[in-house]
Amino acid sequence: MKKILLTLLMFLSFSALAAEPQIGTNFEKTVQVMPTDNKNKIEVMELFWYGCIHCYQMDPMLNEWAKKLPKDVYFKRVPAIPRPEWAAMARAFYAMEALGVSEKLHTAIFDAVHKEKTLNPADEKAILEWVTLKSGLDRKKVEEAFNSFSMNATLNRAAQIFRAAGATGVPSLVIDGKYITSSTMAGGNNEALKITDDIIANIRKDKK
Repeated sequence: MKKILLTLLMFLSFSALAAEPQIGTNFEKTVQVMPTDNKNKIEVMELFWYGCIHCYQMDPMLNEWAKKLPKDVYFKRVPAIPRPEWAAMARAFYAMEALGVSEKLHTAIFDAVHKEKTLNPADEKAILEWVTLKSGLDRKKVEEAFNSFSMNATLNRAAQIFRAAGATGVPSLVIDGKYITSSTMAGGNNEALKITDDIIANIRKDKK
């Protein structure tokens, strides 16, 4: 009986260790430590692209997860720009933010690309027309948001964030500017969120 109990305890201990996220396997350190928006809280940043089917599939899960975050954690999105053709959708993301229509159009633009298949994620002119139509705003106002004085600097910053994170694809999650995981690294969308939760818990312990 003692032998069985000992074997069981060893198995449970091993399982617990195996469940812990492993750096180099389930997540990595970012290439550079990146500043966060609020040093008093733990930041989770999603790197994504509206043209990515995996980002589209993860988005509803991520929205539900973000609604349940504790008070010491906040969530933000940054459009990934690893290549020039991704810049059109990044421009749309920041323009929608500036126009105050992100909440209204975020899921809708994903649907237009992947569900309805009516929007080419690399066609900036078509994207601008789509945002104008769906937002109900004056076209000139939308054009000004797409081509604002600060837009190019903002897009360059987004591209730098992608490189500094050491991301190799999307969706990727950057935790507190120091660690990165993804569905590919974690083995699935649910697994990526679980690993993110584990990393958050460890960061919280370190801050105490």
